[in-house]
This record gives sequence, structure tokens and C-alpha cells, in this order.
Amino acid sequence: MNWWMGLLFVFLILQRLIELGIARSNESWMKEQGAIESGAEHYKWFVLTHSLFFVSLWAEAQWKGLYQLELNIYLFILFVITQLLRIWCIASLGRFWNTKIIILPGANLVRKGPYRFIKHPNYLVVLLELIVIPLMFHTYITAIMFPFLHLLLLRVRIPEEERALGELEKGQ
Repeated sequence: MNWWMGLLFVFLILQRLIELGIARSNESWMKEQGAIESGAEHYKWFVLTHSLFFVSLWAEAQWKGLYQLELNIYLFILFVITQLLRIWCIASLGRFWNTKIIILPGANLVRKGPYRFIKHPNYLVVLLELIVIPLMFHTYITAIMFPFLHLLLLRVRIPEEERALGELEKGQ
């Protein structure tokens, strides 16, 4: 891996670790308020898939010996846009943002930011990242495999989240 790939890789790992810290803090706060977790049985598959994404990205780049790649400015711009969208999603949900499905009875559904336009914008952002990042690294196997796995997981996750959110709406 060349310098910009290594730098970007480290940035992504640090970003995810910071986000996990935010998620843990939000989870603690929500549970102190009486929040309930839903869909915990599939969460481990998200953790495994997203962890393996970084392993695959690194391993495929090393396997291909990608040391002289130029940074594709167009893909980098797309990457920056996905990061801005990611921040917008997290900021819009505030204390309610989490990597788990945690519902706080009595809370109002967030309908601001990107949530005004679509129900699950963060999942779309993650899907775009799982395509754009490997394309920047020229790791095409990763670019095909992990968006597919993400979509499979969303077939379980979104209905579970919709069910939990539906119960929240009923309680209002």
C-alpha cells in the first residue's frame, strides 16, 4: 500500500473506533432513560462483516501489490461526500444514533436532516462507502463482495428496525 492508501486506511479505522465510542455512550444514555434493544441476535454479523471489510481491503491491496497507485480524485470526492453524509446522519440523530437498534419509548421519531427524505439514509451511505472505498484502493473483489453482504444483512436489519420503530410510533 502506498502512503495515501495507508493514511486513508488508518483514518477509516480511527473513524470507526470513534463512532463505536459514540455509539456506546449513546447506548448507555438511552438505556438509562429506559431504552430497549431490539435485534441483538443479528448485530454480531454486522460487526463481523464490517471488521472483515477492513481485513479484505488490506489483504487484497497487499496481495495485488498496490504500491504505485495514484489517488483518483473523482472517487476521493465521492468518498468525501459519503463522509459528509455520514456525519449528517449521525448529527441528525444526535443521542439516538447507534450501531444497534435501540428504541426509547416515548421518544419522537427523528425526521430532520436526511431522515426527512428517506427512512434509513445511514444504510445507504454505508453501502456507498463499501463500493467507493474499495474502488479507490483498486480492490475489486472487496468492492463486489461487501456491498452484497451488507445488502443481505439489511434484509434482516431493516425489517427488525421498522418493527421496533413501529412499536415506538404506536406508543405515541
